[in-house]
Amino acid sequence: MPRPLARFPLRSFAESLPHFQRRIIGNERLYHSQARTGSTGRNFLYNGAVLTATDLQSQGNNLRGADDFVHVLKYCATSPDPLFVMEAWRIMNEKEISLNSPCSSLMVKALCEGGYLEEALNLINYLKESHGCYSMLLVYNTFLGACAKMQNMVYANRCLEWMEQQKVGKNEDTYAQLLKLAVWQQNLSVAHELWKDYIKHYSLNSMTLRKFVWSFGNLGDLKSACETLQYMVALVIRGKTSVTKSIEGKLYSSRLDIPIPLNCELGLKKVNLEENEQSVPSRYCENLDGHVVSAYQCTRSGLGFGETESVLVNGLSIHTNTLDRLFLVQSFNDLIYACGKLRNGGLAEQLVQQMQKLGFHITSFECDSLIRAIVPDRGVSHGMEILKSMQQRNLKPYDRTLATLSISCCRALDLDLAETLLDQISIYSHPHVFNAFLAAFDILDQPEHAVRMLAKMKHLQVTPNISTYEQLFSLFGNVNAPYEEGNMSSQEDAAKRIKAIEKDMASYGIQHSALSMNNMLKALGAEGMMRELIHYLDVAEDLFCRNNIYLGTPIYNTALNSLVESDESQMSIKIFKSMKSCGFPADAATYNIMIKYCKVLKCYRSASALVSMMLRDGFYPQTVTYTILIDILLEDDSIHKALDLLDQAISEGNKLDCLTFNIILRKAGEEGLIDVVEFLVGRMQQEKIQPDSLTCSAVFTAYTYCGFHSTAVEALQVLSMRMICDEDGSFPEKTKFEDDYIFAEDEGAESRIIKHFKDYEENLAVALLNLRWCAMLGFPVSWLPDQSPWVKRLSTNYTSRIRAT
Repeated sequence: MPRPLARFPLRSFAESLPHFQRRIIGNERLYHSQARTGSTGRNFLYNGAVLTATDLQSQGNNLRGADDFVHVLKYCATSPDPLFVMEAWRIMNEKEISLNSPCSSLMVKALCEGGYLEEALNLINYLKESHGCYSMLLVYNTFLGACAKMQNMVYANRCLEWMEQQKVGKNEDTYAQLLKLAVWQQNLSVAHELWKDYIKHYSLNSMTLRKFVWSFGNLGDLKSACETLQYMVALVIRGKTSVTKSIEGKLYSSRLDIPIPLNCELGLKKVNLEENEQSVPSRYCENLDGHVVSAYQCTRSGLGFGETESVLVNGLSIHTNTLDRLFLVQSFNDLIYACGKLRNGGLAEQLVQQMQKLGFHITSFECDSLIRAIVPDRGVSHGMEILKSMQQRNLKPYDRTLATLSISCCRALDLDLAETLLDQISIYSHPHVFNAFLAAFDILDQPEHAVRMLAKMKHLQVTPNISTYEQLFSLFGNVNAPYEEGNMSSQEDAAKRIKAIEKDMASYGIQHSALSMNNMLKALGAEGMMRELIHYLDVAEDLFCRNNIYLGTPIYNTALNSLVESDESQMSIKIFKSMKSCGFPADAATYNIMIKYCKVLKCYRSASALVSMMLRDGFYPQTVTYTILIDILLEDDSIHKALDLLDQAISEGNKLDCLTFNIILRKAGEEGLIDVVEFLVGRMQQEKIQPDSLTCSAVFTAYTYCGFHSTAVEALQVLSMRMICDEDGSFPEKTKFEDDYIFAEDEGAESRIIKHFKDYEENLAVALLNLRWCAMLGFPVSWLPDQSPWVKRLSTNYTSRIRAT
């Protein structure tokens, strides 16, 4: 607990501040002012003279009252210079000069602005206990604002307790500071309670309404923000305002603000305001209440502004107060900005349209917020339309606007447009855009382009962050994988790359995150570097434990999966047991990896034991679990048990994919079980599971293995059709595909088909090659696969078998 200021001499208080002695001995400057004044206390400001602590002491005879210190303290509050404030206070104490309200408020403000909250709190305690005539409410409000700025709820609660004890009440500024605290704590209920309490005691004005719009928007309550903005528009249209500007340029309410008795709990942890059904006074919202009841209706109704008496809302009156217009624009901007964060493009668009109806010019700020709101919802094309509209109106987009569009293009893998937008950014303050490029190159498996982008990032002197290195480990951590297994040369290259990335991380003082470590372990596992993988897993455990960071199950899953893939059975079991003993909870992925390890052991019994553990931990077997279990049974030549397990998986509601069927089809084909193959194909059709290239291969091989060559070609044709046709068997581009690919006689036909592989359309390419091959063998190509005799026979046999069971 800090010592109360009143319990020890004031002289010792200033000397007890950190580095205070250094501040005096260093003879540092207080300020450099160009002011020329005439009173005694202002002579220190002559002609930009430099005032030091020693000067203040030497001129002490000219300082006779608290008013002589006001201008010095005023500078200290705006600089801020909290340490010099304490020296001034020490001199006032030596000369037995009592603090007055201006001096006390300026001293508290200087300490708060300088970040000395504890010292400010001690000073407030002294003022509270000295029974002097001070503007304590002003002091308390200043301190609450500093607590909100520095996010210190402990001191804020203590200040609120003292306000309650002293019964100083609260004014409009108190509400403003409490709203800041509520927004920082993301406490929407407190903001609503403050709103209800405010409208009980005050009539509305545009300045306060703007603060509530900002608060509700930042707290994610778009409905309340829209309603508050609705009241604000009605108020501005009526021209009822009480906000003016002082000579110093400060905004304030011109009406008399008498503090309200503080008869309720103001702590932000729990606000116990009396229940009050009173809403906004009707004189401010006639014909407005009840129109906006949800964010969706806000979007659909254009906020309902069109029902405001008979005043036209297609433009504000030219007599509208300038400050009211300013606050109204700021409120619209705050709400549109909130829509951008919450990705509510519909409401943002309606707000922009309403601003235009009110006669406001749309600026780059509104366009930026609108783009950030619309792009995630409607796609980058809508954002580009807004950007084009900005360019037509000679509005220069913000750098963050271009960055948002560039990142969205990266996510859509439109990298040419993304780079065009990137080149238009003037100042690269953050590596977000470059990280998006690296992620896109990782998806496209284009590390060579990532090298170019990384070089560009270095040239522009953009400081990377941990996300950058997370992508780098994913891009460059491995060499050969996934195209071929790692060898001694590729493993050596991978080790050099990882060391280079880690060295660059260290140069920026960046430590591993869970994701960067996970990506690195994946790369090591893909290259088959098991010794290095175990080493880095130990490093991760030590690093994260030392920094009190939770290592996380995914990292262990990555290590376990790599070890299982490399048949490192003993090490897999050791890590799994260590993971369980250290309290890291296994998840469904962990159990699936260990069940997959049972395939290496060829032990279905061990897999069943793991499934039991999985169930006890609350995880139910999913499609991947059943696929692994079926694969284990097939390794044991238990194909009929595998079929029973397949039926169980379907009966439990699991959405199976072609991978599960393919492993059974392959095994049935190898054993020549045509009836099983045909049953599985019929089951896939029944479950509406689209075949893939492996399905075609397994079925075709099964028939040819048994000598049914014509049936094999017919089955290949039907399955290939199902790969590219819709569920009803139709295909919109049938004629084009027949002319350009299947029946084309030119030499480039197959080359055109191969291009689909480059576009990640593997199934389409394989299906077209299969159909072209069938046509070359003289088999007619039918675009109605369900009319095939083979399909009809399979359907009949499948129905009969189901009925028999």
